[in-house]
Amino acid sequence: MLGYYFVLALYSLKRNRVMTALMILAIGLGIGASMTMITVLHVMSGDPLPGRSAQLFVPLIDPRPVSGIKPKDTTPDGNMTWPDAMYLLHAARADRQAAMAAGALPVRPTENALHPFFEFGHYVTADFFLMFGTPFHAGGGWTAQNDAERARVVVLNAELNRKLFGTAPSIGKTVRLKNTDFRVIGVLDDWRPQPTFYAQIDDRAFGRGDQFFLPLETAQELKLDFNGRMTCWGSGGDARTSDHCAWLQFWVQLDNPVNAYAYRHFLADYWHDQQAHGRFPRPVNPQLYGLLDWLTVQHVIPEDLRLQLWLALGFLFVCMVNIVGLLLAKFLRRTGEISVRRALGARRRDIFMQLGIESSVIGLAGGVLGLVIAELGLWSVRQRPDGYAQLAQMDMAMLLETFALAVVASLLAGLLPAWRACNVTPALQLKTQ
Repeated sequence: MLGYYFVLALYSLKRNRVMTALMILAIGLGIGASMTMITVLHVMSGDPLPGRSAQLFVPLIDPRPVSGIKPKDTTPDGNMTWPDAMYLLHAARADRQAAMAAGALPVRPTENALHPFFEFGHYVTADFFLMFGTPFHAGGGWTAQNDAERARVVVLNAELNRKLFGTAPSIGKTVRLKNTDFRVIGVLDDWRPQPTFYAQIDDRAFGRGDQFFLPLETAQELKLDFNGRMTCWGSGGDARTSDHCAWLQFWVQLDNPVNAYAYRHFLADYWHDQQAHGRFPRPVNPQLYGLLDWLTVQHVIPEDLRLQLWLALGFLFVCMVNIVGLLLAKFLRRTGEISVRRALGARRRDIFMQLGIESSVIGLAGGVLGLVIAELGLWSVRQRPDGYAQLAQMDMAMLLETFALAVVASLLAGLLPAWRACNVTPALQLKTQ
């Protein structure tokens, strides 16, 4: 019976090709615009570390004074001072912990004819690689002892490794960053989580990942260039090592809720202890933000993208309203045909099923057109200079969702017209034939 209704739907759509084309075009435009923005937000809001994110946290403590803070800065950005980060690091109360900061350094190739060039990277402590599960193509990370010894070692991401050494093994070779030689001890396997959750959330949250990783204390000793925000509320001394300038990010791994509960109490105790020494004047309120919650708090998805999504969904709604009108006009013009079928024994639900399948066929055709329009929209997004632009790719799940949205939208749009057509009184229509 469904096959018969499908044949009837095709026959009905061919009878009025202009109206059919208008409905397919309306659905295609609405679906295409909506799926473009839904796909972009889908790839931007994904879990950057599936399987690990539930155990990763940002501890939040606030050493800033009560007064002298601008209203827009009342919420801490998660950065820590050097003394606080080093204390939490060496206290080792979490399953793993790492302090880090972003850097941008000139790379001076020593084994090829390349000119010096700048690359973005991170200064991190030893647990960084194990905590975040970075995939190594060769070698590995350094140890806590290397941190303490301020070792001149470096881990390269695969892209920079290929640029410097091609396909040749690079473990043990030398890379000159700024004015210092570093020995390569590890090469990552094109690791670039999206977004770059462990860094300060800025314009580089999406796109190309960090290309090198150095020991944090080595970078501090060499006074390598720091790339990021530094919030200070006092003066005097070296800002990087002072207790009144926050600039380091700090992450901990807590494998279960019991450890998370204990770590929060540890932070509270540290806060009380610092108050006894004249610091941390604000009320004791340590926080632990999970990875995904932290991305939400930091507004990693630009607000203008959310606005564009709502506009696209509004456009889809307008298209569906127009389709309701077109289907209503189309179905009510066939009341004579429907009345004859009812008089011959067809039930209301049979008529409703037939008209519903006709709406579904329109939705499928609109979904195909919408998929083409969405791909064009994603191509246009990829031409933008934003870091997230290259992520705008439709996967299989989003492709199936495109067709599902088109069919559901067309079915919903066809409910009222089909119901009205099914409730036409056959006798009145037959008398006028």
